[in-house]
Amino acid sequence: MNAENQGCSERLVTAAYVRQGAQGRRAHELRLRALLEQGKCPEDGWDESTIELFLHELAIMDSNNFLGNCGVGEREGRVVSGLVARRHYRLIHGIGRSGDISAVQPKAAGSSLLNKLTNSVVLDVIKLAGVRTVTSCFVVPMATGMSLTLCFLTLRHKRPKAKYIIWPRIDQKSCFKSMITAGFEPVVIENVLEGDELRTDLEAVEAKIKALGAENILCVHSTTSCFAPRVPDRLEELAVICASYDIPHIVNNAYGVQSSKCMHLIQQGARVGRIDAFVQSLDKNFMVPVGGAIIAGFNESFIQDISKMYPGRASASPSLDVLITLLSLGTSGYKKLLKERKEMFLYLSSELKKLADNHNERLLDTPHNPISLAMSLKNLNETNDAAVTQLGSMLFTRQVSGARAECFHVRRHASLAVIIPLLAQMNDTESICTVVRCSF
Repeated sequence: MNAENQGCSERLVTAAYVRQGAQGRRAHELRLRALLEQGKCPEDGWDESTIELFLHELAIMDSNNFLGNCGVGEREGRVVSGLVARRHYRLIHGIGRSGDISAVQPKAAGSSLLNKLTNSVVLDVIKLAGVRTVTSCFVVPMATGMSLTLCFLTLRHKRPKAKYIIWPRIDQKSCFKSMITAGFEPVVIENVLEGDELRTDLEAVEAKIKALGAENILCVHSTTSCFAPRVPDRLEELAVICASYDIPHIVNNAYGVQSSKCMHLIQQGARVGRIDAFVQSLDKNFMVPVGGAIIAGFNESFIQDISKMYPGRASASPSLDVLITLLSLGTSGYKKLLKERKEMFLYLSSELKKLADNHNERLLDTPHNPISLAMSLKNLNETNDAAVTQLGSMLFTRQVSGARAECFHVRRHASLAVIIPLLAQMNDTESICTVVRCSF
């Protein structure tokens, strides 16, 4: 309520009461002002009334919510269902323009402001999580796999002769398909076994670069967050290799923002070598619905090039969801969650080790993986070869989701030969491993 309307209100209600109400509203507005001035996540989370006031203020800045608006174009924010309109807080126009997902829309000042603020707040949180020298990021309404594809397509214009992507193996379909969809040939580098851990084969990476020729390689595609016994790639060493051969480096950091170790690897990799962009999922790191990711990097120009590669406008839903979430949590709330996750991981590790010892099994020693744990199930396999499937089913029907029970049949799958030494340590040629991830 502006001063003029406040004055009118004082003719209807006792002036002292109106002024008191105005002061209450002023407290909300001061929070909004701090966000607009600083572009950072507030230290203390906002209450829902402040967030809803803020979103309402943004929505009425969009042309589809103007009183008496007469839209005659094909993109005028028409929504027939009131339920759908309320679900999106009447922020209907989406974000970006045909030439750039980060561009401002003339008809949607509120949605454009939402987009800019979200990217700014998310950048602040990435720095808080450990990558302090990151310079630019943007929220894209696609999950991690398609966001990686967008990065590869952007690099195509910078390296038109390149057709290969060097990829230390990670058994996750979307990682593989992101390269295929972009039209490149993945060059799979098998990992090496060090103790119980599967780690990056740096010598094989460098040998393959020399064999193929650096100019024919689009990038190195590395991974931070993964399932044990796989551990995060050696990002620092890979970054140095990429810098020395002038090859771009894209990091799949899918659920790594919540891990200080993963974020430290990215920070150090950028410090000693080359990391062009790193991609992380919104739902895995910020507990919002699936459908969004963050593309971030250390060269603002390159990150802008990626945003310009996205064709057309985009949904504002992922940006809206993550902004609401971060404003609700504040930096103190998010740091509390990061601390709790780390404590839960230590507790999970301790309890799984007790469980393994009680059943003559072994918790694999994977200290370089800060998110995932693996435990052998050799005795279960000896009892019944089909028991692994039954165990997975029993866990799921008891509402335990996220755990994986997998059987490594070495004789049937030659591609799993890297795990033979591990199975030999267990005195078994066929063994079962259960993998548990501790995350938000």
